[in-house]
Parts: sequence; structure tokens; C-alpha cells
Amino acid sequence: MIKRPFFERIKPLLYLLPFIISVTLFTLYPIVNVIRMSFLEGYKYLTGDYNGVGLENYGKVIADPYFRQALSNTFRYVLLVVPISTVIAIVLATLLNQKIRFQSFFQTAYFLPMVTSSLAVGLSWRFMFNDKYGIINFVLSKFGVDAVSFLSKSSGNFIAVVIFGIWSILPNTIILLLSGLQNIDPLYYTAAKVDGAKTLRIFFRITVPLLAPTIMLVVIINSINTFKMYHELFPLFNGPGVAYNLFTVVYYIYYEFRVLTPPKYGLASAAAVMLLITVFLFTMLQRAVQAWSRRERGEDVKPAKRHRDALR
Repeated sequence: MIKRPFFERIKPLLYLLPFIISVTLFTLYPIVNVIRMSFLEGYKYLTGDYNGVGLENYGKVIADPYFRQALSNTFRYVLLVVPISTVIAIVLATLLNQKIRFQSFFQTAYFLPMVTSSLAVGLSWRFMFNDKYGIINFVLSKFGVDAVSFLSKSSGNFIAVVIFGIWSILPNTIILLLSGLQNIDPLYYTAAKVDGAKTLRIFFRITVPLLAPTIMLVVIINSINTFKMYHELFPLFNGPGVAYNLFTVVYYIYYEFRVLTPPKYGLASAAAVMLLITVFLFTMLQRAVQAWSRRERGEDVKPAKRHRDALR
């Protein structure tokens, strides 16, 4: 057996070295450093001094009413935005997948928010949500609905954020679902139409089941992104709502790290670690539900065994 020279053996590693260095410096090190700071009590970033090592920061974060409010708001936001946006995106992606007139125009219109500044979009929504001259309240007035104080009262703040959040994640969701729809074999639809199946039956019996893996991927991705909800608050309210009632977990981290004087780096790090654990557990729960659903549908059975069972 001929041994290759040392340089030839490490040559692939040299090609990967820039990527490894960048991931280590900008991803792995910050994560490790945040976990380390979360256990340092009374940590001062500039001097590196701290009073001790323990779980005091986690105890203070859990006891903080602002953090409990942030956790509640974040979960409510995720549980509303993700399902609603997914349902809307499935319908729109199905329509965009059809051969209709002006298809390119509609695709561009739906995908345009992806290339638009989030700040500019947020300011536009702020004008639309305005109590006096906003277009949303104008439309509601035509149906006899009283004006909703989306921006000026705390009762309407959360509704405004949810609407803005749904609209923000629709483009990426539609793109993923549209790619999943285009991977479905058209023969399924042809066979269903030959058998006389109606449009809704085809949609719920063919499109949705075959699109299920893509839908689950979309739900997981959107759940992770919505848990990190932060930038929607500033263009609408310039902070966490008019009465500080819209604290989210990410804004709480920012609040402890930048707004408070002196900054509480330990508390911010502890909150960041708890957010990481929450997102991880939520993702694992979704994957477990997906695995259970696949077992119930028999999709985890090997093709050969499924074929034998079908012949019995």
C-alpha cells in the first residue's frame, strides 16, 4: 500500500480551513462565551470581574416579571403567527402553482417583501395601522367596525404585531411550499381527475399529504424565526409597546444588555441560553409529532414490507 504524502492528506482540510475558522470565531465561540457568562454572577464585561459562579442569574431571570411577560408574549406570537401564515401560504402557493394569467406578476408581488428593507416595511405598516388615517381602519369602517387603536392602546398592540409578523414571513414560506408543490408528480392529479375527484378532495387527499414533509419543514423554520421576534417592535412602537406590554424574549435580552444602566450581562446571557433551550425543546417536540404522524400513516414502513402487506 502506497502512503500518500502528508500534504496530500491534509489538503482537503486546508480547503475547509477558512470555513472552520469563521464558524469557530463567529458561531461556536459566541455560543460558548454566552453560556460561560450566564453562570458568572455580577459579571462586568469591560473588566472581566465577577462575584461568583452559580445559577443566580437564572433564578433572577425566572423571577423577573418582565421575562415571564416576554415568554408569554413570545409563545402566543409563535402559536398564532406560524399556523395562520402556514395556512395562508399553502393556499397562495397552490394558486401560484396553477397556470393563471399574470402569474409572474403575482409571484413578484408576493416575493417582494423579501428584498425590501424591514424598517421601511415596518414604517409603512405603522401608517396603515394609524388610528385616524390608516387604511386598515378605513376599510374596517366600511363594514361598520369601530376604529381599532392598534398603536395608541396596549390592547391593540399585539394584534398589530401578529398581522405584521404573518405578512413578514409569508414570502419565504410561499417559496418553500411552492418548491414542494412543483416536486409532486402531476400523474397523481391526472389519475384523480380521471376518477372524477373534485378540486377540494384532490387538495386535501393528494396535495396536503404529499406536501406534509415540506409543511413540517416550514413550521419548524418559522417557529425558530418567530421565537426570535425582535425587529417588528421598533418601526411600529419604537420599543416593546406603548405600555411596555410587548416584551419578547429577544427584546428582554436586548433590554438587559443595552438599555439598562449598568448593563446586566449575566442576566442577558442567562435569558439567551434559556431561549436556546426553549427553541431546541420546541423543535424536538415538533419532530416527535412529525415522527408519530408518519408512523400512524405507515410511511416509516419499508417499501417491500408495505408492498407485501398490500398484497395480502
